[in-house]
Amino acid sequence: MHVLEAFNDVDRDMTLSEVARRTASSPAAVRRSLRTLAQLGYVRKVDARYLLSARVLSLGAAYLRSTDVEGTLVPELRRLVDLFGDTAGIAVLIDTNILYVAHQSTPRGLRPVAGAGVVYPAYPTSLGRVLLAGLPDTQLDRYFATARFEKHTEVTETNPRRLRTILRQVRKAGYATIVDQLFYGVTSLTVPILNAASETVAALNTSAYTGQTSEQELIATRLPELKRSATRLSQIICRHPLLLQSLQTAPDR
Repeated sequence: MHVLEAFNDVDRDMTLSEVARRTASSPAAVRRSLRTLAQLGYVRKVDARYLLSARVLSLGAAYLRSTDVEGTLVPELRRLVDLFGDTAGIAVLIDTNILYVAHQSTPRGLRPVAGAGVVYPAYPTSLGRVLLAGLPDTQLDRYFATARFEKHTEVTETNPRRLRTILRQVRKAGYATIVDQLFYGVTSLTVPILNAASETVAALNTSAYTGQTSEQELIATRLPELKRSATRLSQIICRHPLLLQSLQTAPDR
């Protein structure tokens, strides 16, 4: 599975050695994994380079069917998009990244590359900052010890000390905002989705074009409704134990 996750929009096809570097694994281990994945039909080998096959989509589709994301989570996202336009999404934290589990946008919505299954680094996103702020201190320390902080725009915050300060502010405020941190033109607002023990299990966001909506305007006009949606989603998730458990993305120990 680690080998499958190594492929992305930059590394779309790779040699065995490149996969080994991406996964920090030995060439022998990667060779065995790639051979098995090829036999199962999840990767293809073309001219000594490996690429994902369309069969990989069945893995994500199986999750969406088994948890009924379309019927449980998406209706609330549609409601937010009907109210405000633009986009709305739900994400969880996986290692140092966020993973969208549901997404909705207007036909001409913001950032068309967002969608269920899309992964982004956590620190430059409002979704990620809410999810990180919800971690216990020991897990947050582990995040800062392993994450790589790179510039995505000229204003991306990459200083770990300042990021820790931002996360403390997010914990206190109960929401996070970003402006142009991951992509130029994206202003986003996020609140946590909690379980019955008031622990953060996912995050809900709304995004708008930076040139059309300021950070302050987003908070003033959308935060109350976003919080109401997060409360509804928390109730929905708590009524569906399988969905709730599936959102726990940390490996079993």
